[in-house]
Amino acid sequence: MAQAQFSAESSDTGAFVRQPNRFTGRVTPHSTSPPGGGPDDQDRWPLEPGRYRLIWCRACPWAHRALIVRNLLGLDDAISLGTVDPIRDDRGWRFTLDQDGFDPVLGIGFLSEAYLATDSDYTGRVTVPALVDTVTGRVVTNDYPQLTLDLSTEWRRLHAPDAPDLYPVELRPELDALMAEIHRDVNNGVYRCGFATSQQAYDEAFRTLFARLDALSQRLTDRRYLMGERITEADVRLFTTLVRFDVAYHGHFKCNRSKLTEMPVLWAYARDLFQTPGFGETVDFDHIKRHYYATHGAINPTGIVPLGPDLHSWTTPHGRG
Repeated sequence: MAQAQFSAESSDTGAFVRQPNRFTGRVTPHSTSPPGGGPDDQDRWPLEPGRYRLIWCRACPWAHRALIVRNLLGLDDAISLGTVDPIRDDRGWRFTLDQDGFDPVLGIGFLSEAYLATDSDYTGRVTVPALVDTVTGRVVTNDYPQLTLDLSTEWRRLHAPDAPDLYPVELRPELDALMAEIHRDVNNGVYRCGFATSQQAYDEAFRTLFARLDALSQRLTDRRYLMGERITEADVRLFTTLVRFDVAYHGHFKCNRSKLTEMPVLWAYARDLFQTPGFGETVDFDHIKRHYYATHGAINPTGIVPLGPDLHSWTTPHGRG
């Protein structure tokens, strides 16, 4: 069997099994803790503007979705932002983009320092996004699916007046089911292709991925967005995978039945979102390519980062809407 990129997250059959999220605290107005206090007995932290810091990487699709939601809801003044380098070393995500290599608010050089300050016995992979409490330096959550939903619901009183409703109550049953399919088959599906260490595991992930992309293409033939004529959380989650598809997943993760640019409906849909305020300006193709090709040594041992593909077509007319 081939070498696994993350040996602790590879099954006996060679399938990639993503580790669970370790920190699952939630910031909410329902916390019984006083302002400035820690979590209550249900791990609920008090909602306070300016207290929490979102740590993200421009390359990471899970972190990217948190940034897009934060920006769409107008929470950029309520939640500060720290950015890690796209290249990890053995100690994980680094703050080498900041002066002297330290996050200017948290004062740490590696995100792992916040993880260990929260759980000194933590031995898992350090992940982004992470919402960190600037008062204690502890990680509130790295539970990326719940984080963005909480930004839409628990943080509502801090939203901009014109903020969209990305998680409408009346659509939640259908939204939850759709997002679960997208996560399993697409968001995580590309990783199940790329990190597979057996032919059988790869083949299964590959077929499942493209079957879901075909179904999503069909869904989007007669509607502008996944839930109709309004952008929802589901669109954010699909976008962050699609925008990385041709620059990383098609070649690096062997998701090569079709490029995004060869799937007409999804390609037009992705360009539509890219050209929507809050989406395209958050994309950094250089960071994306450097992260995937330079940090996955088991997949790309030379560390060579490709020069292509041509990215100018992202701003061409999409013909939707």
